[in-house]
Amino acid sequence: MSDVVPELLSTLTCPQCGHEATETMPTDSCQFFYDCLGCGVLLRPLPGHCCVYCSYGTVPCPPIQIDGKDGGCCG
Repeated sequence: MSDVVPELLSTLTCPQCGHEATETMPTDSCQFFYDCLGCGVLLRPLPGHCCVYCSYGTVPCPPIQIDGKDGGCCG
């Protein structure tokens, strides 16, 4: 187990409308979907990413912060 304390806030930027929203990430799972608060589009992870935070956020999800891409949920 790693001693890394993950950052839990990430700002998601919608690729459709550019709306930004700062959200608290779950620590025990990846978030696969997110409804943009600006235009309502349903965001999904990009190919090779485990969650919307790894695709559109300013901070990757906690499992990636702790274990890295190879050991985290994106592996």
